[in-house]
Amino acid sequence: MSVTGPLEPTTLRLRSADGLTLVADSFGAENGPLVVMLHGGGQNRFSWKRTGRALAAAGMRVVTVDARGHGDSDWSPTADYGRTAMIADLHAVLAQLGATPDAGAVVVGASMGGITGLLATATPGGSAIRALVLVDIVPRSESAGVSRVMDFLGKHRDGFDTLDQVADAVAAYLPHRPRPDNADGLLRNLRERDGRWYWHWDPDLISDVNEDPDARIVEMEAATEALTIPVMLIRGGKSDVVSDEGAAAFLALAPHARLAEISTAAHTAAGDDNDAFTEAVAGFVATA
Repeated sequence: MSVTGPLEPTTLRLRSADGLTLVADSFGAENGPLVVMLHGGGQNRFSWKRTGRALAAAGMRVVTVDARGHGDSDWSPTADYGRTAMIADLHAVLAQLGATPDAGAVVVGASMGGITGLLATATPGGSAIRALVLVDIVPRSESAGVSRVMDFLGKHRDGFDTLDQVADAVAAYLPHRPRPDNADGLLRNLRERDGRWYWHWDPDLISDVNEDPDARIVEMEAATEALTIPVMLIRGGKSDVVSDEGAAAFLALAPHARLAEISTAAHTAAGDDNDAFTEAVAGFVATA
C-alpha cells in the first residue's frame, strides 16, 4: 500500500455509549483499512504511538483510543468500568468511525482491551469487527500474574512526591525493563495536582475491571469458540499472565488462530519490544 495520509496523529473526540468523551488519535489516511487499538488497564493511547505510525506508513488508518477512566478520556461518575460498559464503548466507537459488516475494523486489544475486543465479537454489533489481535490475554489467564497487575493498579492512590518515586514504582512493577535514567517519559501517565504526581487513570477502575472472574472466563471461552474471523494471539515469552497452557487452551478453542510469541517481552509486549510487536501486527493486518 502507498502512504496517503499523515503519520502524525489527529486527535479525535468520540462519545461513549453513555455520553462520556473518549479521546483518540487517528493516524494515516481516512480511506485506509481501519485498525482500532485498545490499551490495557492503567495504560493510554500513547502506548501505541510507534505502532500507529508504522501501520499508517503501510497505508492503514489507525485509531488508538483512551478507554474510559484512562488518559484524556472522561472518568465514569459512577465508576462503571466493567466489561459491559467497555464493550458498549467499543461498539459506539466503531460506529462513529464508520465500521460496518461490509467494511469492518481490525481490533487490537492488550489485556483489558483484548477482553473488550474478544467479548465484543460475540455481542450485537460484533460483525463490525473483521479481525482481532489479542495481546497477552486469553480466557484462562494466570491468577498470580493478574493479581500482580491489579495490585499495581490499586497502589499509590495518594500519589507521589517526585518523578523519581514514580520511576521506582514502575521499575518494581516491570523488573525486566531497564530503569529509565530520565523520568520525563512517564509524564504521559501522570497528572500533577497540588505539587504531587498521580496516575493518569481513575483508581476506582479496579472495582469492576476484574468483576466476576469465573463468569468472565465462561464468556471469553464461548466468544473464542464462536470466532470465525481471522484472529492472532501475541504472547510475551516472559509473561506471567499468559502461560503455555493458557495459550494452548485458547488455540484449542480457536484452531484457526495464529500465535506470535515475542521471546523478549513480558505482559506489556508492545512496550517491551515494540519493533517485534509492530512487525507481528503489521503482518497479520496486511493479510487479514
